[in-house]
Amino acid sequence: MERLEQLTLSVCDIAQRAGDYIRKERRKFSLERVERKHAHDYVSYVDKGSERLIVAALKELLPEAGFITEEGLAGHDAEQLLWVVDPLDGTTNFIHQYAPYAVSIALLKGKEILIGVVYEICADECFYAWNGGGAWLQVPRGLGREPEEQNHATRPVDLHVSSQKIQDALLCLQLPYNSDAYKPVIKRLIDALYGRVGSIRMCGSAAMALCYVACGRLDGYAEQYIGQWDYMAGSLIVKEAGGVVTDYAGSDDFTQGNSVVATNGVVQQDLLAIINS
Repeated sequence: MERLEQLTLSVCDIAQRAGDYIRKERRKFSLERVERKHAHDYVSYVDKGSERLIVAALKELLPEAGFITEEGLAGHDAEQLLWVVDPLDGTTNFIHQYAPYAVSIALLKGKEILIGVVYEICADECFYAWNGGGAWLQVPRGLGREPEEQNHATRPVDLHVSSQKIQDALLCLQLPYNSDAYKPVIKRLIDALYGRVGSIRMCGSAAMALCYVACGRLDGYAEQYIGQWDYMAGSLIVKEAGGVVTDYAGSDDFTQGNSVVATNGVVQQDLLAIINS
């Protein structure tokens, strides 16, 4: 357990270093340097630069592990442990200078998530968890503190999901890139939920939607047609904060799929019933 905690804290440092790189590049970023992977799915040199930085650091940290990465700059060959990396989750947000966007790193062993770290760059917030160790938020230095205190390290905050019921819930329903397949689903979900729940939001980052569920800013989140790198780290953070994570079919065996429903647990069955109605 202690080894896992220390590994997690090292991953937090790596994620923050990648975030520093992304923040620096955003100041001089040009839209002319954006590439289109698929329809409405973008990538830039910043995504790739962040991934190179993260992969190099993780190889040094745990040489025996393989990789599943969004930009495909590293792979795997039957390794028991796999790093699952999204070097910049919320690229469209990043391009438009619209928060949030984040670095997401998870460590997977089979179908068991051992470590989850998500660093939100705009707010300088690092969410993290290790299996059996709870979920935590590293509070940004300087935020809401006196000037003489700003250089002192802050203690992490223990995360817990909310207890809101469906009628008062703030839910996040995202719009994945596979618009043709998901359009009928999202139309039905909004039609069923709008006016029945507290409100609905879309934040543009799966990793951050999950972290917001973990810390109680959101009460539930659902999305389909997403990659393992989008949801792996955040899912562990939700579970360690006392929440529930399944796929759209309601199975908790979700790590090999492309859909996630994550909630405070109170609204899980309501949300699943609407998804599967």
